[in-house]
Amino acid sequence: MVQGGNATASPAPGKVTAVVAFDRKELSLILNVYGRKVSQGEWRDYAMDFLRERAMFSIYARVSERPLYIVEKTPKLRNRQGQYAVTNQEGRILKRGHDLALVLRVLDPQLAVVGS
Repeated sequence: MVQGGNATASPAPGKVTAVVAFDRKELSLILNVYGRKVSQGEWRDYAMDFLRERAMFSIYARVSERPLYIVEKTPKLRNRQGQYAVTNQEGRILKRGHDLALVLRVLDPQLAVVGS
C-alpha cells in the first residue's frame, strides 16, 4: 500500500500481528455490568474490537451506527493516567483509571467493588 509516496510494509505472510485484548477477569467485569443493563432493558447489543494498541468493548442501546459507550483498554497509558477508559457517544471520556472495576462504576453507580 502506498500513502503519500511512502510504501508501508505489511506483515510477512504467516506472521501474526500482536493485538491488545481483554483478559478473562477484565471481560468478566465488563460482561457483569453489560448483563445487568441488558436485563434492565437499557442496552441491547455489543461489539468487541482488538487492535494493535487498544481493545474496545462497544455498547449499543439499539441498532445504531454509534455505540452508546466504549470501554477501552490501552496498555500504552498504563503508567500515565491509566489503561482503562469509558467514553460516551460524543467521544467524551467519562472515567479513566488503573482499576477497571472502579472505571466501570461510571456505567453502573450501584455496582459494588469487591476486592481485586
